[in-house]
Amino acid sequence: MPSRLQRRLDAQQMQTIDMSPLLDVVFILLIFFIVSTVFVKETGVEVDKPQAISAQKLDQMVILLAITQSGQVMYDGSNIGISGVRGTLEQLQAQEPRPVVIQADKAVPTALLVEVIDAAKLAGSETVNIATLKP
Repeated sequence: MPSRLQRRLDAQQMQTIDMSPLLDVVFILLIFFIVSTVFVKETGVEVDKPQAISAQKLDQMVILLAITQSGQVMYDGSNIGISGVRGTLEQLQAQEPRPVVIQADKAVPTALLVEVIDAAKLAGSETVNIATLKP
């Protein structure tokens, strides 16, 4: 017959909560949120976009190009220039066809914007959009 001390020790052991399963659940949730997050590659430069009343939100899975006020064409923080647009987009479109969004500064000449749009179309991009701000 167990002694009174032995019964008390057994009762205290049964009242403790095992934290291992709780930690497992927390880590599984953390991994789920990390994996399900969509990462968008930004252009790496600030562009003063024009405003448009017809502006609308696009899907998160787009290719972002930026044209700065000084005429640089940027992708993923590096200056690819007009000559690099076609090659870069051909590689990206070969992996997975996605729409292209051009973030052009207000002061960018129309001729430069048209050249970038033309290079994007020649690279196989079916949809080319221009980023604007809603007023």
